[in-house]
Amino acid sequence: MDDCIKSFSSIIMRTFLELARERYSVRSFASMPIEEEKLHLILQAGQIAPTAVNYQPQKIYVLQSENALYKIRSITKNTYNAPTVLLICYDERISWKSHFVEEYNSGEMDASIVCTHMMLEAAELGIGSCWVLLFDPALVQKEFDLPQFIHPICLLPIGYPSEQSKPYAPWHDTFRSLSETVEYL
Repeated sequence: MDDCIKSFSSIIMRTFLELARERYSVRSFASMPIEEEKLHLILQAGQIAPTAVNYQPQKIYVLQSENALYKIRSITKNTYNAPTVLLICYDERISWKSHFVEEYNSGEMDASIVCTHMMLEAAELGIGSCWVLLFDPALVQKEFDLPQFIHPICLLPIGYPSEQSKPYAPWHDTFRSLSETVEYL
């Protein structure tokens, strides 16, 4: 039984690593919209993402209307004409505040984990994405009339990659060795 579990675990791990390696930041999207069912799965992946104390402070705005896309594209060119842009934020009223680290708020970390889950689910569904931080959060907050307690963290343009889409070389396959990034204590 243990050998069976080990074998099954290695298949799952290998499959996840393959997905993670194949995923790349898409900067050229087809105009085809994402099916509602697939968008729902992507949003569910964000819903089940782990957050500090499971407070779930994330607030995700799905920008798909002509007006919303016009607004976000006027703020940053880095939406790459994706048919859908997810604006990932956190609510400071809900996010966990550390008792050990002065003024630490988990909201940004939680929103980042949520974004990662959605990005990977999108990849699993054949939908491209690109994590974007090249925007002014204060301007986004103003343009979308977000309350002061909602903090924009990142954008996730999503859609089907265009035929011209490809990984950005040479960075896509360049990694520091584990010996440089991992240390056993």
